[in-house]
Amino acid sequence: MDIVESVKMATTTLVANKLRSTLTMLGIIIGNASVIAMVGIGQGAQRLASEQFESLGPNVLFIIPGNQNAQRNRDIPKTLILDDAKAIARQVPSVTDVAPQIQSRQPVVYSNRNTNTQIIGVTPEFLPVRSFDLARGRFFSDQDLKSNNQVAILGSDVVGKLFGNQNPIGEKVRIRNLSFLVIGVMESKGSFLGSNQDDTIFIPITTMANRLRGRTSPYGTEIDFIAVSARDANSIGAAQFQISNLLRLRHKITTEDDFTVRTQRDVLQIVGTITGALTLMLAAIAGISLFVGGIGVMNIMLVSVTERTQEIGLRKAIGATQQDILIQFMIEAIILSAAGGIVGTVIGVGGVALVGALTPLKAGISPVAIVLAVGISGGIGLFFGVVPAQRAAKLDPIVALRSA
Repeated sequence: MDIVESVKMATTTLVANKLRSTLTMLGIIIGNASVIAMVGIGQGAQRLASEQFESLGPNVLFIIPGNQNAQRNRDIPKTLILDDAKAIARQVPSVTDVAPQIQSRQPVVYSNRNTNTQIIGVTPEFLPVRSFDLARGRFFSDQDLKSNNQVAILGSDVVGKLFGNQNPIGEKVRIRNLSFLVIGVMESKGSFLGSNQDDTIFIPITTMANRLRGRTSPYGTEIDFIAVSARDANSIGAAQFQISNLLRLRHKITTEDDFTVRTQRDVLQIVGTITGALTLMLAAIAGISLFVGGIGVMNIMLVSVTERTQEIGLRKAIGATQQDILIQFMIEAIILSAAGGIVGTVIGVGGVALVGALTPLKAGISPVAIVLAVGISGGIGLFFGVVPAQRAAKLDPIVALRSA
């Protein structure tokens, strides 16, 4: 039998049973749409994470208290002090700026308005290291740090909560019963890994340590972490090595480090591994529905063989071979799966585009995922259509006509 003729007959048969054909394709449609959407959203999450880490600043390294085991167990010791940051700035030649940081969440009051926000103690080097910009006013000076001045710079969201459209510069806010003069407002920075960087207030790190937090380490002013800017991209490795050696000497370490130095690339690799694994997991879960859809194709095709026993017997009686019957039913199964795959692809691509338009995720359409999904759907039709097709091909024409 001619293949074109077989395709026409298969199409006619499927169109004649529109509802059954549509319900059979539904599992394939859902499976394809889910795989494409999950892969697109997962890749979008990877891109968003990469962009956010790149926005932290160029050639940035982060020095975090505790080694990797302590961080994994959330048992992070307080091992970094302000003098460590000063030593890095003085003694590490591959570093341009060093920005230590102390942070704590505190209630803030202005007039009859109040909010609870992140208070971050920083130094003047914070702006160049972390790529933040001032919208208006001025940033801290070295004199502010030396004098423990009670001055503050507000994030854009804090300005909206406490001042509305009023200019906050020159006004005073209260942080834990201490009065702080507002001297500047930050440019909007957006969110970073779910944390709103605009819902923050910056104050001098010495003021934070001496008047808000208090000294908690016998060795000096305890800090939460240190951000360091290397001279250029080629200096990052040297900076990481030199900082590690310096801190080992300062902390008199002979065994395991009590700190971790991470580069931006290290963090991106960790995030990429996590989001990649999540994407694979989501795609695998979505792929299960493709398998279920294939079982639905086989089930309906088996029912179709039973219903069309007379047709099969008649075709065999007038000369159709087993191969003709086999091809006929295989084509029907492949058409069902391929059509479901195409419709599912359109829905999946539309879903990815909708997520990209309505959320911060940089969701993208993966051509590889589309090709794989459509190819797998066609393969499922071929695989799960074999048993019904063989069963139809092996029917004895006399028995088939007699049972009709």
